[in-house]
Amino acid sequence: MKVTFLGTGTSQGVPVIACQCEVCQSNDSRDKRLRSSVLIQEGEVNIVIDSGPDFRQQMLRSGIRHLDALVFTHSHKDHIAGMDDIRAFNFIQKKPIDIYCNQATLQALKREFYYAFEEIKYPGVPELVVHDIQVGKDFEIRDVRVKPVEVFHYKMPVLGFRVGDFTYITDANRIPESEKEKIKGSKVLVLNALRRSEHISHFSLDEAIALGRELGAEQTYFIHMSHQMGKHAETEELLPEGMFFSYDGLQVEV
Repeated sequence: MKVTFLGTGTSQGVPVIACQCEVCQSNDSRDKRLRSSVLIQEGEVNIVIDSGPDFRQQMLRSGIRHLDALVFTHSHKDHIAGMDDIRAFNFIQKKPIDIYCNQATLQALKREFYYAFEEIKYPGVPELVVHDIQVGKDFEIRDVRVKPVEVFHYKMPVLGFRVGDFTYITDANRIPESEKEKIKGSKVLVLNALRRSEHISHFSLDEAIALGRELGAEQTYFIHMSHQMGKHAETEELLPEGMFFSYDGLQVEV
């Protein structure tokens, strides 16, 4: 399995509009972070988790020419805003795209992209086949088995996903003990780490490190970083062995 980090930034991305901080002004490509998303490639199967505002740019940059499924973690704008651009895959593949989400996210998609769900559709709108994700029930995308993991973004339930030995958790500050059991044994774990100081709805760096140690993956990668985390080249020195800051375009074999 190959995992590509399509975006590793928080909701504003990095650089932040009009910001003059040293991170936003950095020339290091690792400090240029699109909104968080990841591509999972298992054999010939391509799965993308979340289509934020940068989805089109991420698809072009990664050179992806076919998409088997788009899977959503939750309904926030930085995770769904680019869904309309699956129209290109509809045209190339000549079929609807399978999307997987829970009911709360589906309702948000229906509000944001109402034209894709109308009974009589305007020509050229996104063509979708919607699959309902239920916590506690694995699902399959072609032959790839996906295990939902329910975490909490303050009080909001958010879905993480385990695919084989890979687990992806974004936008969380709490994971119930029962859900941690689903993660343990992963070889590669991805966790959100917004910044060094505490935050009401995201893990801080120290919290993410502690959780990574508890869950015990061989490699832990942090995502959803804001410019408040600091420069990549300087902050990566803070991490324990086996833990890494991800960056856009990073590829990991699992």
